[in-house]
Amino acid sequence: MANTQGPQGNYDPAGSTQMFRAFVDEGPQGRQQQQPASSGPRVGLIIGVVLAVVVVAAVAWLALK
Repeated sequence: MANTQGPQGNYDPAGSTQMFRAFVDEGPQGRQQQQPASSGPRVGLIIGVVLAVVVVAAVAWLALK
C-alpha cells in the first residue's frame, strides 16, 4: 500500500486515495447496521410514557374517589 498511485498517476505514500475509494464504495450500508439499535430506546420511551399515564390516572382516580 505504500507505493500506491493516485488517479492521475501521482505518488500517494499514505494510500489515502485507495482508502477514500473504499469508503465511498462502501456507501450507506455501514451506517444502516446501526439503525436497529435505535429502536431499543424508543420502545423504552413508549413504555415509560404509558406507565406515567397509568400512574397519573391512578392518582387522579384516588383523589376524586
